[in-house]
Order: sequence, then C-alpha cells, then structure tokens
Amino acid sequence: MMLVIYNTLTRTKEPFITLEEARVKMYCCGITTYDFCHLGHARTCIIWDTVRNYLEWIGYEVKYVQNFTDVDDKILSRAIKEKTTMEEVSNKFINAYFEDMERLNVKKASVYPRVTHIIDDIQNLIGELEKSGHAYLSEGDVYFDIKSYKDYGKLSGRKLEDLKAGASGRVSLEDFQKNKKRDPADFAVWKKAKPTEKSWDSKWGKGRPGWHIECSAMIKKELGETIDLHVGGSDLIFPHHENEIAQSEAITGKELSRYWSHNGMVKVDGEKMSKSLGNFTTIRELLDQFEPMVVRLFILQTHYRNPLDFSHNSLVAATNSWQTLSDGLLFGYQYGEKLNFKNNPATELLPDLVNRFKKAINDDFNFAGGLAVLFEIAKNLRKESNVLTHTGVTTLSSNFLETQWHTLKSLAKLLGLEANQTTLKIELFKKLTDEEIDELVKKRKIAKNAKQYKESDLIRDKLKENNITLLDMSDGSTVWHYD
Repeated sequence: MMLVIYNTLTRTKEPFITLEEARVKMYCCGITTYDFCHLGHARTCIIWDTVRNYLEWIGYEVKYVQNFTDVDDKILSRAIKEKTTMEEVSNKFINAYFEDMERLNVKKASVYPRVTHIIDDIQNLIGELEKSGHAYLSEGDVYFDIKSYKDYGKLSGRKLEDLKAGASGRVSLEDFQKNKKRDPADFAVWKKAKPTEKSWDSKWGKGRPGWHIECSAMIKKELGETIDLHVGGSDLIFPHHENEIAQSEAITGKELSRYWSHNGMVKVDGEKMSKSLGNFTTIRELLDQFEPMVVRLFILQTHYRNPLDFSHNSLVAATNSWQTLSDGLLFGYQYGEKLNFKNNPATELLPDLVNRFKKAINDDFNFAGGLAVLFEIAKNLRKESNVLTHTGVTTLSSNFLETQWHTLKSLAKLLGLEANQTTLKIELFKKLTDEEIDELVKKRKIAKNAKQYKESDLIRDKLKENNITLLDMSDGSTVWHYD
C-alpha cells in the first residue's frame, strides 16, 4: 500500500517518493506572533502534526521545520499599543502558542526558526537575487522582478497578465503609483525602514525583510535547496507560496518542493475564520468549553483539504464521539485486571484492522477513514464492557480483547488521541456541597496558574459531568452554576 497524496502543484494525486530513501524534509508555514492562536491555526498545526506522526509510523525519518514570523506590521502595532517592544510581544505569543499546542497534544517541530534570528541569511539570499538580475533596488526597497521568472503562477494557476497591483501581498498600491516598481505584481523582498519600526543595517540601507523571502531563507538554511513536502493553509497558495517558489527557484534552478499540500480553511457562517474579520475563536477560549481531545477529534473528522465548518453544535457532536473513543481507550485500565490482561507493550496489533487503517490514510491522509476503524474497535470494547458489567463475563476471549485494546491505543496515539487514565482514579463528584465545589474551583485555578492544564481540564470536565458549568470571567475570577 503506497502512500498517495494530492499535490497542489500538479493538481492530482501522486505516489509519495522522497528525495532520499526513508527520509522526509518537511516545512510548514507557521504563525505571525502578534496574538493568541485561533481554531484555524489549530487545524493547520494538528493536521500537519498528524501527517508527521504518520510518516514516522510508516518508517520515515522526518525533519519537520515550522517558522515563526516575529517581524511584521501587526506585531509593531501591538507593541505600540501595549507600550512594549516587538520582541516582547513575539515572545509572549510564542510561549502562548507552545502552551496551546501542548494541550492539543501537538508535538514540537524539529526546528522553529525565527525571522529575527536569520537576518544575515535573508540578506544573502536577497543579494543573490539582485546579482542574478531577479531583484532590483528602488528608493530603499528591493523588489523581486516576477517577469524574470518564466514559471510564475504555476502553483496557483494565475496568469501574469491577470495579476493586479497590490496582489503580491502586504505591499500597498502606492508603490506602483509612485513608479517604485517595474511591474504592479512585483513584490518586496526588503522594505525600507519606517521611523517607528525595528530595522537592520544592510547594503540597501536600514530596513527589514519582506514576508515571502523569510520562508525561502529558512528552508534553504534548515533543509536545503529542495525539500520533499511543503505544507500550510490553502490561503497561502497565493501569493505567499507562489512567491516562495519564484524567488527560490530563480536562484537555484531546482524545484523548491516536490510536493505541496494545503489544508482547507475553518469557516464560520460561510466565511474564513480570521482575525481580520473578527469572527475567530481562540484556542484558549475553546478549551475552556471543550476537552482538548474533542477539538483534535473535531478537526480530524473532516478531510484536511475540505473546508471545516465551525459551530458550537459541531463541537458538542464531537464531544459525544470522543466519549465513545475514550470509553474504548480506557477499557484495559478499567477491566484489565479483572480480565487478566498481561499488559505486554510488545503485544502485536490486529493486522486486518491495521491494514484497513493504513489503506484509508495512504489515500491522501484520509484520517477520517482511519477514525472509522478506531470507532469500530471502541464500540466493540464498549459493548463488551456492558456485557461484563451485567453478566460478569465477556463474549470474546481476554487475549483477543487485550489485542483489540492495544490496537486501538496504538492507532489512536498515532492520531494524537489519548485518553487520560487518571479519570478512572477520581471518583465522580456526586451531591457536592457549595463549599466542596468552591474548593474544586480553587484547585483548578491553582493548576491553571501553574500551567498544569491537564489537571485543570480534568477538574472542569468532572464538574461538567455533574451538570456544573464554570465561567472564567475577565477579572480572573471563576463563577459556577448548575445546568
């Protein structure tokens, strides 16, 4: 069963064949560090984290690079508003990013390059572009000349003659109106510094990098001239990834990436979830209402290339689905001793289930198809737990049930879905007094302040099971009420 993936560049599914046998060089465009991440970011991070997990599981060694854009007008605006520096703003939201990802069970990338750490590499790349005639200086700005690259538009399918001024992204129409650019679609690789912003010395004068050149420099530094897999949100196909290709391939004469994969957008009422539209829900806000595994499951239930429709009801449905999976994942912890499970980590997995799981995912990372296999196992284990509870015996042998359970745990872990077995060690809260509830709320706050999010989430979820809802207020206090 060969892995086949959809390549945005060729607009078709292709067998996945890497540059080096059993090795994958993978790059994902990361966040701009000026605010908390929202569900759209969570989808991108969870999807490509799961892809990385799967590639490793089927035998690849993966070097996974994800960048941070820590120089940007939006970061500067926030720094001015908060009377601080761009560095402090970026550090704050990079730390928040890692906290959010840990709760969502997203593993860390191999490397996290930051723009401010590779300014010399970026300047060297711009110098190569200028020397080879692909870039030119104009009034302190350096622009990429898109007419110098004959294949411009091959990723997005856009024709050069159809492009309009300002379409190159994060560049104003004023540039062309002042005759600063040779062509309206040329884009900046180096921007002349404004008086209020952070800048670096260069042979072109004080300035800072353009948006697109950052990723080209990071890829070249961390992964080389050609990589195996470049991923990100579909909103980056044009202009960002198109421009990456142009500026990288113009210098090397080699393809930047063999495969390009893009996840669909999260939509709210038919519109892309984004900070600019003000229709976003931060990961933190979401995790105050739903378990992290619910959010992860919600994202994986829709094929990565399709839009993901967000609503409160869809998360409620995912909560019910997670309960089914969670019951199956906890089966061995709950009944293993009674059924004499051997708890051997080397227990082999059921080949038929594994093959069906792999067959689904090998078809362009169809995690929803893989989940169908997991739900089948979980439902069977839940059925056996009900039989065991009522009759004292199971309809299937102990050895077979243990193998089923190990298969479920292993495949679910691959998708980043893990049940917290400590829930079995905590008694259900029943008929709690107000004082007892207040004490639990206090313990949750202490856990949150200590960044022990699993513990704080556990307390919240157990209270919710007993129809007690918590509301975190803007002043830092928490109130509770019965549903």
